[in-house]
Amino acid sequence: MDEEYDVIILGTGLKECILSGLLSVDRLKVLHMDRNDYYGGESASLNLNQLWKKFRSSSSPPTHLGSSRDYNVDMSPKFMMANGALVRVLIHTDVTKYLYFKAVDGSYVYNKGKIHKVPTTDMEALKSPLMGIFEKRRARKFFIYVQEYLETDPKTHDGLDLTRITAKELFTKYGLDDNTVDFIGHALALYRDDHYLCEPALETVKRIKLCAESLARFQGGSPYIYPLYGLGELPQAFSRLSAVYGGTYMLNKPDCKVTFDEEGKANGVTSEGETARCKKVVCDPSYLPNKVKKIGKVSQAICSMSHPILHLIIFSFIFIVA
Repeated sequence: MDEEYDVIILGTGLKECILSGLLSVDRLKVLHMDRNDYYGGESASLNLNQLWKKFRSSSSPPTHLGSSRDYNVDMSPKFMMANGALVRVLIHTDVTKYLYFKAVDGSYVYNKGKIHKVPTTDMEALKSPLMGIFEKRRARKFFIYVQEYLETDPKTHDGLDLTRITAKELFTKYGLDDNTVDFIGHALALYRDDHYLCEPALETVKRIKLCAESLARFQGGSPYIYPLYGLGELPQAFSRLSAVYGGTYMLNKPDCKVTFDEEGKANGVTSEGETARCKKVVCDPSYLPNKVKKIGKVSQAICSMSHPILHLIIFSFIFIVA
């Protein structure tokens, strides 16, 4: 470790691993360290033993939960849009050769006390109870407009400037009712609240187009894909890319401390009595707690279910983020 590097990176979260891979490809000498004995940081996928160690360090998981290796629990659970920016980054950097993906079979919405599948084909749309027959005709016209819309081609704008009119005004123009607006805004555009209705409509249209393009890309039952062995595979894939191009990795390195020169510039990292010098340091905020300011927090619960949820048997784990 007592060497000099171009860059030292602390933490193996997704952002840190992407940077590590790209800098190594650019022939920089990179040292990548993590206090944990696994890759991923806050975006890791943990087996059962790792999960228990992280949250209940003084106990072991109950034997009735089965083998630890049967579990890959995401610390930051989310799906990936099949045609989203992250997928394009994976393809561009060629790290897809280290990954296996599965198309998500379907997505669902909760409406009026029932769970409904988000329609992905014309036949599903016709049978779906989410919209009435006349509302479906109005929604169809809206979706045709969205799919044909090109930001650089005014001929597709139908005389509308989406940077000036709000999403609510766009929906009103096509006569969509409140239930349809809720469905489009939350199930397709994936907004968490209704603030988007008072903002320019362009971003909403882009989100709906992304959903449609993602749905068409792999011809699945939803616009989402997911790494077969959990989201923790993503940072590991970029770590492999870095290693192929000469990057050095050190896991389970406790008490990593950034050192500074007389001018206050980071010039190295110390761990276990050894110091590595460098020109630049990149790290996640937890390695420099005195240099960052907390502006919010996320509350997350991971629940292991011993039985299926009523009317919904496709989940064995539920993640609640507030």
